[in-house]
Amino acid sequence: MVQHRKTRTVTPLNIHVAPNRPSPNTRLSIEVVHDLICPWCYLGTRRLLRTLRRRPDIHAELIWRPFLLNPDMPRGGMARDDYVIRKFGGEERARRLYASIADIGRIEGITFRFDRILRTPSSIDAHRLVRWVVRQQPSLSMAAVEAVFHAHFTDGVDIGDPAALAGLAGQLGLNTIEAYAYLSADTDAEAVHADNLRAHRIGINGVPCFVIAGRHAIAGAQDAEVIERLLDVALVEAAEGL
Repeated sequence: MVQHRKTRTVTPLNIHVAPNRPSPNTRLSIEVVHDLICPWCYLGTRRLLRTLRRRPDIHAELIWRPFLLNPDMPRGGMARDDYVIRKFGGEERARRLYASIADIGRIEGITFRFDRILRTPSSIDAHRLVRWVVRQQPSLSMAAVEAVFHAHFTDGVDIGDPAALAGLAGQLGLNTIEAYAYLSADTDAEAVHADNLRAHRIGINGVPCFVIAGRHAIAGAQDAEVIERLLDVALVEAAEGL
């Protein structure tokens, strides 16, 4: 289900209070390996956050790790129709898949509008924007990821366009001119590629993939209950000092 597919950035999530949970305020790192053009990553991230909101006993540190589903995509992207034929073999198959994803998205509060996506972008610059936002204001990293996902999948914004990405930075309250200057250069592009290669080297071939406490990995846009069970395993190990 997840054949779609960071600068060490840490973002604490503030979340609230469940009775009968051991080790209150246990700290767990969660590496979110994702691609910003992957609808399953959007769904998986939403489910992860929903899980964490109902687990106030966990202080989660989210670390955003880029993955490139299309590492050879031209930086200018390509026409959506051409991409759909190359990726899915035809428009009809893509339409069925997208309709299924849209149905799941509604449950998670996501409005997928695949019809608005005219170009499939390279996601390198979108990943670079997230890195830049984290350097400017670490607390905005989750907002930056959500803004990029929403822009691409709901508004049909070309997230391969530096001007569009700089505009998203401005919506987050950051300096649009500085964001555009950063994106217009090639700063951190090699780092994004390096993170992508690292993910493959450690055996991650599909996204989203969540690596919890550096030792447990779960791939796919899993249900919140599945994610929660793995979090509980990590919590027990943390409590026992394993």
